[in-house]
Amino acid sequence: MLPDLTAPDLDCLFCGTAAGHVSAARGHYYAGPGNRFWSLLAETGITPRRIRPEEDHLLPGLGLGLTDLAKDVSGMDRDIPSGSYAPDRLATLIVTLAPRRLAFTSLTAARIALGRRVAAGRLKAPEYPGLAIWALPSPSGAARGTFRIAPWQDLGQDLGQDLGQDLADHRKASPRGAIS
Repeated sequence: MLPDLTAPDLDCLFCGTAAGHVSAARGHYYAGPGNRFWSLLAETGITPRRIRPEEDHLLPGLGLGLTDLAKDVSGMDRDIPSGSYAPDRLATLIVTLAPRRLAFTSLTAARIALGRRVAAGRLKAPEYPGLAIWALPSPSGAARGTFRIAPWQDLGQDLGQDLGQDLADHRKASPRGAIS
């Protein structure tokens, strides 16, 4: 449905399950009106400001990428046929792009990709040795009742520590392309 928005050597590759219906219709990631993805990136310092879904193409310039496990369908997770998910495609992307971090944007995405249930937060996966991985609570409005911000904050802090300076200042001056 939506093309991958990636580049080599990303600071973090975000991976969801599949585009929602609104995102697919608008042609942009996390475009549903109740989805908190973009506000969470800004709130946790991962991006220097709140980016609009229509600006999703800016993320690779900030060292961030977007992909989904199911690329040919859209909808709520419960409506996506299990055969539509392609965790092997994600594995190939990781080998090809060599991101420093992988952040699943829902526990469902992490479970499907890793083949087991995981708790929210930072985790290790033998499938991806040496890769820092987060399973983040879903930013979808449908998951608001179980949402916790702490894993998102942890990812933002890790990105900031890795850069050795204030993340927002770094990204504003990034040679990959600043945004204003």
